[in-house]
Amino acid sequence: MLNITKIHPDDLNKNVTIGVAFPLMEGGIFKPTMTFKEQVKSNIIHVIMTQKGELVHKPDFGVGVKHLLFEQNVDTQVLEMEIKNQFDLYIPEIELNTVTAEFMEAEYLIYIKIGYTIKFNGEQDAVQVNIGIPQWLGGSSNNRIAPRPKIIRRSAIENASS
Repeated sequence: MLNITKIHPDDLNKNVTIGVAFPLMEGGIFKPTMTFKEQVKSNIIHVIMTQKGELVHKPDFGVGVKHLLFEQNVDTQVLEMEIKNQFDLYIPEIELNTVTAEFMEAEYLIYIKIGYTIKFNGEQDAVQVNIGIPQWLGGSSNNRIAPRPKIIRRSAIENASS
């Protein structure tokens, strides 16, 4: 039996980037997305992390989960429905399979798990977005991803280069 894989037309030219990956800055430059699959993941993160009203030309764009970190009671079902609505509107190239949101109020953490299928080729994938406050900014969990930033003095840099 012959197994045929569909390739998205944007993936055919390996010399052309498709878009910009998130986070926007990595090492001082924008990191490009080279495949359609990478761009879909980037679009998912963009929709989740953007606050409503942040984009002037699209005032209804975005889920805006960052402001939920300081809320007392977050209804995760409403958050999941908002994610589904935003994806239906702004990421039509995917079909959502699962959306799960978990809020840990005591630790100021929100975990969002998204399972989806790319409509073009039927490929399934998943993304997990963890939003929280780093411990060095007052978060209470010991298993933080973001470490305390290092402060390097200018004199140390100049001494190291000489």
